[in-house]
Amino acid sequence: MNSDINNFVRKALGKGESRAAIREALLKAGWSQAEAAEAIDGFADVAFSIPVPRPRPYLSAREVFVYGMQFIALYIGGYALGALIFDFINRAFPDALAENAYRSGNIDIRWNLSLLIVAFPLFLGMLNYTNRLIARNATERASKPRKWATYLTLLFASVCLICDVGTLVYYTLGGELTIRFVLKIATVGILAGGTFAYFINDQRKDEVR
Repeated sequence: MNSDINNFVRKALGKGESRAAIREALLKAGWSQAEAAEAIDGFADVAFSIPVPRPRPYLSAREVFVYGMQFIALYIGGYALGALIFDFINRAFPDALAENAYRSGNIDIRWNLSLLIVAFPLFLGMLNYTNRLIARNATERASKPRKWATYLTLLFASVCLICDVGTLVYYTLGGELTIRFVLKIATVGILAGGTFAYFINDQRKDEVR
């Protein structure tokens, strides 16, 4: 954290200024919501003669493991779900030029379904675990592995959406749209868009705290 804002908050709290007044002063000075919230939340709201600092978040092996497992499970589950939907689309609208499509489709469906059965419950379990950690200790929201993994996920989802829309525009201009193609484009858009919406909303909760 920037030492200037940290020292300002410490002195302001020491003089009896309210947290709301400190937040307003920081925002007027040009600090962001997230920076103001992080600086103010760095001191516990307890009755004492001087401001009491909270424990600072640090990079721990536990956090790397926990959030690494959570987001890896998300990526694998998202890929498996998208691939599984693609398999069903291929079966509903088969390509007449594809050889052995039915046999390979059965293998792909079984493999993607297996990945989804393993990865999706793992992701939900890790998400529930991290949410309980945050509920017990609000400083967990400032976890560096959590923030890095979240923003990398947002970046990846954004790239997928841009490529998805770009591909749709390209084939639309070429007059080469088919039901099979549109359904696959929609699948990628829904998965990437849903992921982006969920995590951007989660980050906004951090900023308004």
